[in-house]
Amino acid sequence: MPRRGEGPIDLPHPGDTDGVAKSDAKHELKGLVKELADQQERLYADHHHAVLVILQGMDASGKDGTVRHVLSGVNPQGVHVHSFKEPTPLEHAEDFLWRVHDAVPPKGCIGVFNRSHYEDVLVVRVHDLVPERVWRPRFRAINDFERMLTESGVVILKFFLHISKEEQAKRFAKRIKDERRHWKFSAADLRERELWDSYREAYADVLRECSTDWAPWHVVPADHKWYRSLVVARHLAKALKDLDLHYPAVPEE
Repeated sequence: MPRRGEGPIDLPHPGDTDGVAKSDAKHELKGLVKELADQQERLYADHHHAVLVILQGMDASGKDGTVRHVLSGVNPQGVHVHSFKEPTPLEHAEDFLWRVHDAVPPKGCIGVFNRSHYEDVLVVRVHDLVPERVWRPRFRAINDFERMLTESGVVILKFFLHISKEEQAKRFAKRIKDERRHWKFSAADLRERELWDSYREAYADVLRECSTDWAPWHVVPADHKWYRSLVVARHLAKALKDLDLHYPAVPEE
């Protein structure tokens, strides 16, 4: 990613798999799921850090599927998944980060934001819910907020699940045809699809303005679900390993 405020955003192709075969990816992911289970237990026992995974992407990019596949082996007691919906009247009365701070995982836990505070510089912009003089300063507020979290022991991993418009159409069609997936589809999805270019422009600004040294964005090609999950699992496993987590020693007494 370019440094904040500099240069164009050069995204990988949504169908890229970096030469990894599907069978190899599934085998590697299986091992990573076991590793994550071990590291998550250490994270809880060590109790000095928290990990916050932020998932953003267009509709049908695989946010739910990523959570299901990557975190399938961890103890559910140590994972908090939060999806941010339209703000309530109370939340509207506060600053836009007020409800977000309350959802940050405590030390010892992994938290997942399935959509996040970035909706307040994406949806509000695309739908013209607030003027630019309101949403643009939020980039700075988000960077300061995330810096404060990292300085408090929260490791932040931000993933933009990069799906193509063609693949999104295929997944929408499956949701319509398969009765087990009907609940995932709504007419609003099609209305949002019509704003594809506006969302892409908004995401480009998010990636440009809010990829920092303390909380960089990771762009994940998401046309292939198996590769998407593998990339996220790799980053999460590495972040936990880099913390050098240890089980606490037995007190002498």
